[in-house]
Amino acid sequence: MTKRPVLIELDEAAELTPATAPAIADDVPQGHAMRAAAAFAARKPSRLARLFWGALLALVGFVISVATWDFVTALLLRSPILGAVAVGLTGLFVFVLLLIAGKEWLAIGRLRKIDGLRKDADGALATGDLKAARRTTGQLMALYANRPELEAGRVALKAREADGFDADGILGAAETHLLAPLDAMARAEVEAAARQVATVTAIVPLALADLVTALTSNLRMIRRIAQIYGGRSGTLGSWRLTKAVLTHLVATGAVAVGDDLIGSIAGGGVLSKVSRRFGEGVINGALTARVGVAAMDVCRPLPYSAQKSPTVTGLLRRALTGLFPTG
Repeated sequence: MTKRPVLIELDEAAELTPATAPAIADDVPQGHAMRAAAAFAARKPSRLARLFWGALLALVGFVISVATWDFVTALLLRSPILGAVAVGLTGLFVFVLLLIAGKEWLAIGRLRKIDGLRKDADGALATGDLKAARRTTGQLMALYANRPELEAGRVALKAREADGFDADGILGAAETHLLAPLDAMARAEVEAAARQVATVTAIVPLALADLVTALTSNLRMIRRIAQIYGGRSGTLGSWRLTKAVLTHLVATGAVAVGDDLIGSIAGGGVLSKVSRRFGEGVINGALTARVGVAAMDVCRPLPYSAQKSPTVTGLLRRALTGLFPTG
């Protein structure tokens, strides 16, 4: 029996072209930990939440006060000596609380003083007011009168005080001699925080570790930047300052990954050569540097005029040099 060839009809193959090819999913790291930390710190509690916590704090304070009063009076009736000891310890505790409250009040007042200097400097530059510029410079020198590391800058600024004939020149000299060393210290803090956040995100695989590191590192960075510029913020002052910085960033959309940020740190393809975790670390580090730049701008008593504002690209390049493979 002769075998004949079998003809099998096939469907016509679709022609594949670049236009018909499926799109490649854009899987660029977005820095979720840093964005979540910024959103958490910048969120505003509702009125009901503030009322709840305020009422709870008042109730707990009232209960503790009444319990302490009953304890001390009962102890005085039982034993005058033990009662006197309880009164002394209670008084010491209240005294320490007053000291803490006074420290917080002074810290907030110092932050407001720096804000006032910044507004006065902005006004002097906008109007060209020579007297206002000299007055602001004098207040700035008084603010840093007890800073030994700025002694040479104060002497140089004092020597050039009579040479300034316009507001720009006077404030520019103050910025160069007094704020330039502080800017270098603040940039070092930003670079250290960005390096820490990037390293933990890239290396530590634990859940929420990158989020906790991003939040704590940024809080510490903002507090240290405030201290560098003379803020010396306390606990409440630091939280208030942090909320001001992060609220501004969230409101302006700065805590987000844009094409400019990816291009500046990726160098045209670095993120594609490293692991996903490393890429996420780089993005979180970049967003930390962006928060640091905003914190410097907020805490600085003078606007940038003679000195250039630091860039996220420059800070991140110095912070991550040698940390990640770049191919």
